[in-house]
Amino acid sequence: MARTSDQNDDGVKLDDFLCFAIYSANHALNRVYKPLLDAIGLTYTQYIAMVSLWEQDDQTVGSVGEKLFLESSTLTPVLKRLETLDLVKRTRDKADERVVRVKLTSSGRALQERAKSIPPCILEASGLEMSELTALKTEIATLRSSLLKA
Repeated sequence: MARTSDQNDDGVKLDDFLCFAIYSANHALNRVYKPLLDAIGLTYTQYIAMVSLWEQDDQTVGSVGEKLFLESSTLTPVLKRLETLDLVKRTRDKADERVVRVKLTSSGRALQERAKSIPPCILEASGLEMSELTALKTEIATLRSSLLKA
């Protein structure tokens, strides 16, 4: 029997890969986020940094990086840009000059009000109920934790 070019010798299919499902879902999610974030003038990485600061203002760069799973080399340019946009202020810690602290400016705090419409838009675009989305997020966070331990 002749094989067609779309048959794989070992039966492996792209749609069988969890990593591809997560990767492609991430791209789809980013397409939903982009116009919402463009409206408030932020990239996704800037947005999650701001969300972290809206949750808890006056954090160290290291603390923000841990929460966002970002290395300092990735986070520092993001925070510099947010500072240029007058949304945050970075200062050296008075107790330890090696530590950089990040605080919201009044403009940064005000932006939170404009960003409040984003989560409901994401929920609506997902086509899921809030309980389903919460369960999915929990499962993905559990997967992330397991993978970080591996």
